[in-house]
Amino acid sequence: MTKTVINAKNAPAAVGPYVHAVKAGNFVFTSGQIGLIPETGVLAEGIVAQTEQVLKNLGAVLEEAGLGYGDVIKTTVFLDNINDFATVNEIYAKYFAGDAPARSCVEVAALPKGALVEIEVIAAEK
Repeated sequence: MTKTVINAKNAPAAVGPYVHAVKAGNFVFTSGQIGLIPETGVLAEGIVAQTEQVLKNLGAVLEEAGLGYGDVIKTTVFLDNINDFATVNEIYAKYFAGDAPARSCVEVAALPKGALVEIEVIAAEK
């Protein structure tokens, strides 16, 4: 199985020693994305803006891999505060309409750069 590294030009630079995604066979595994604005590297303000930015960043990574939201089969959502679950769900549903992917959602003690939400995905080529 071949392994291909994916770094998206329209997603924020990694904040550590990792790549945006790795393609292995027909699968693409993304690194977690937080709500950094690619042009500035600044974290969007508030849970709504961060969730929108996270999903846009994931879209840029998927696009670089030749995929889209409809190709996502599994997501993992990390929340700084589980009370933001309903808000994140509402925004998430706009990006994953129809047959939504499988998903896990957990509250964590902290996220990089003080982010309120982080999402990673697994996608597959059809």
